[in-house]
Amino acid sequence: MNQMNEKNLDIYGDAPIPWSRALGQLEDVSETNWRRTYWLSTVRPDGRPHVAGVGALWIDGKFYFTSGEGTLKSRNLAENPTCVISVALPTLDLIVEGTASQVTDDATLQHIAERFAAQGWPASVGEGAITAPYSAPSAGPPPWNLYVVTPTVAFGVATAEPYGAMRWRFES
Repeated sequence: MNQMNEKNLDIYGDAPIPWSRALGQLEDVSETNWRRTYWLSTVRPDGRPHVAGVGALWIDGKFYFTSGEGTLKSRNLAENPTCVISVALPTLDLIVEGTASQVTDDATLQHIAERFAAQGWPASVGEGAITAPYSAPSAGPPPWNLYVVTPTVAFGVATAEPYGAMRWRFES
């Protein structure tokens, strides 16, 4: 993300929220913050939405998450890679629209597996995907595909002072 277009959406006169506020909370991996739920929204082939909780990591300006090959979210992403990830951060509700793609290169798989393992999920790489002794019941059986979501636009609504609402559009 080389440039960012920002728009203050607040109707009450609050100052713009800097992207650094969201970024700082996304990058905070302390134990009290990394156990948050991320919601992935995909689109079914008939246009209906699908939402599922996923374990996600924010690394270098992108979200990473896993999903089993046969899950609805994986099937939806195979047909239409546009998606949304939503999360309640400590002082900001954040919605990030983007495009998902499956990660297949070993170096990235290894790096992300190590990051998941550092947070308590014993992930490793096998068969060109992520594997572990267990995962969320909705993930399907291992191995799990790794996906990366490249953000295109994000919306934030502050839930603590300073309040406000913002749109950040990412441009490359």
